[in-house]
Amino acid sequence: MNKPVIIFDLGKVLVDFDYSIAAQKVAARSTLSPENLHAFLGSSPLLVQYESGQLTRQQFYEAIRSAIGFQGSLGEFGSYFADIFTEMPAMIALHAELRQRGFKTYIFSNTNDLAIEHIRQKFPFFAEFDGYLFSYEVGGIKPHSEIYAAMESMTGKCGADLIYIDDRLENIEAGQARGWRAILHESPEKTRAAVTALL
Repeated sequence: MNKPVIIFDLGKVLVDFDYSIAAQKVAARSTLSPENLHAFLGSSPLLVQYESGQLTRQQFYEAIRSAIGFQGSLGEFGSYFADIFTEMPAMIALHAELRQRGFKTYIFSNTNDLAIEHIRQKFPFFAEFDGYLFSYEVGGIKPHSEIYAAMESMTGKCGADLIYIDDRLENIEAGQARGWRAILHESPEKTRAAVTALL
């Protein structure tokens, strides 16, 4: 077998996130309470539309502003909306070790440009990958098959030559259906052990 490449999901694998942080800040400039705003973000189709490339940053902001009565600028909204992430040190350390051993690594994420812009600026580890595939850029979201095909095209690998780490079972199952060696991330310790067993 060729040397595999290793694909990391981003949210809840390399960085944790909490939308309630954004809800508190955005709600202070809107007509909704933090609790209602958090519920709105979780139930509205707007975030999925944004992360699948159906809405631009400006369109997403305008739709949110109209829905919740937000009084701030796009820049202000973006700073609130994106500043929800914290590093997951044990997983970042695992990635660094794999790089040191000569494995190519990629990020494969359902996300948006506000989040990526913020993470790129705030977290140095983010620069240390061979490639990045983001849902908003390719117009498809995991677990839909087209984004997995795009990942295969980017890496030039398929099937068992791809080791894939993700925290969502439906995303893992979609990778496994393509022959990827997929690991459901439940804890850094379990994921480290699973990666070690595959290499």
